[in-house]
Amino acid sequence: MRPEFPLRQWLVHRIAIDRRALAAFRAGLGLCLIVDIVLRWSDIVAFYTDSGALPRSTLAELYPVLGDVSPLAFSGTVWLPLVALGLTALAGLALVVGYRPRLSAGVAFVLLVSIQLRNPVVLNAGDTLFRRLLFWSLLLPLGCGWENGSPESAPTRVAIAGTAGILLQVLAVYVTNGLMKFRGTYWHRGTAVRYVFQLDHLTVRVGDVVAGWDPVLVLGNWLWLALLVGSPLLLIWTGRYRTGLVAAFVTAHVCMAFSFLLGVFPLVSILGLVLFLPTPFWDALADRWPAAIEALRPRGPDSATGPSQLWFPTTTSSLASLGIVAIVVLNAIAVGFVAAPTGTPDRIEDRSWNMFAPDPPQETWWYAAPATLESGNRVDALTGEPVTLSRPPEVSDRFPNQRWKKFLGTARHEPSLRRSLATYLCSRWNQRHDDAMERVELIVLTESTNLNGSESVSQERLGSYQCA
Repeated sequence: MRPEFPLRQWLVHRIAIDRRALAAFRAGLGLCLIVDIVLRWSDIVAFYTDSGALPRSTLAELYPVLGDVSPLAFSGTVWLPLVALGLTALAGLALVVGYRPRLSAGVAFVLLVSIQLRNPVVLNAGDTLFRRLLFWSLLLPLGCGWENGSPESAPTRVAIAGTAGILLQVLAVYVTNGLMKFRGTYWHRGTAVRYVFQLDHLTVRVGDVVAGWDPVLVLGNWLWLALLVGSPLLLIWTGRYRTGLVAAFVTAHVCMAFSFLLGVFPLVSILGLVLFLPTPFWDALADRWPAAIEALRPRGPDSATGPSQLWFPTTTSSLASLGIVAIVVLNAIAVGFVAAPTGTPDRIEDRSWNMFAPDPPQETWWYAAPATLESGNRVDALTGEPVTLSRPPEVSDRFPNQRWKKFLGTARHEPSLRRSLATYLCSRWNQRHDDAMERVELIVLTESTNLNGSESVSQERLGSYQCA
């Protein structure tokens, strides 16, 4: 028998994932997929067709490579994204019930990447993390522990290269973001979270309520910074200490979900944290709610099932090992420890975990789109309401959802996006109204953040466009 070395035991113990955590992660992946598709559904035409705000011609202009490789760019009509989103939802449902987990995850990964490639403008860090978690799920035994038909007779934990990789992937988000924040100014002063909650284009629900609670926000600043600094303990600690740290991070993400317009980012972040929950947590859950654990049982075979305590099994070890190297290198480039290769097409810094780092933005912004109709009347082409350049009571209400906010934020700096946006606004109005739109103007209004209370609003006219 091969002797067990202390360092190897230490490593295996910390990268091992409880089989019930893997099952919960699998079901959570499916739920997040379904939520993601529901959130995208109302904007299929706007974001994924030639009739929308990002036609294939503009996609090819901004992202020449993606314009060629995206399967959803084969056609500019609505039927292709409809099919893709529908199949993705079905794959998500299959993951929820545990039907052929690896096959379902593979199908979901291909479809989700296809959807994201069709419109990278509307993606945020949550989309990036979601895509990577789906990739790592292909290297995990998502049905592990159930192949013998009885969870009691199954192995307890899985320790392979894939489990090490996915835990490092989740951890990299917090470590990288923490390192970037230390380069800023306001996080050290305890005022960064106060600035974040002044971003009225981002705050919703609870965020609007607590925006003026300065002592609470200062405390939140230091607590979140402390969590980021202590995030490596997610991998180092075990047992109840790890459970407590996971609970702290989950609480923070729940607060984000109820305070900011972030899309699926908080849900995906919580999903990744589920994998850190240790065996005692799942034992306690099984004792109290055995039906909940039984509900995680896969409904179909998984070819990835196998022994529980292996170090780099031969089938997926090469991919997982390369993935671990990629995590280290990409995040080292993102924080500036390593120089990006010359000629890198997309700056890695733009794909890194730099949320509110090194410092949060210090302006609230929104759009106005004054449009002239054939009758001479004027309306706002974005909202269909009378034109006004005054500050709305709730700036976040000016955005239909997080993806529109992301799109409009990027359009501020991309003339081709503004042109395609104006074309879409004209077309959308003229299809629904007899009084045709003749010209639309795009204006971005910004309100500088001042913690002392005095704020100024400025206007920037981005362009005026004739409707076809």
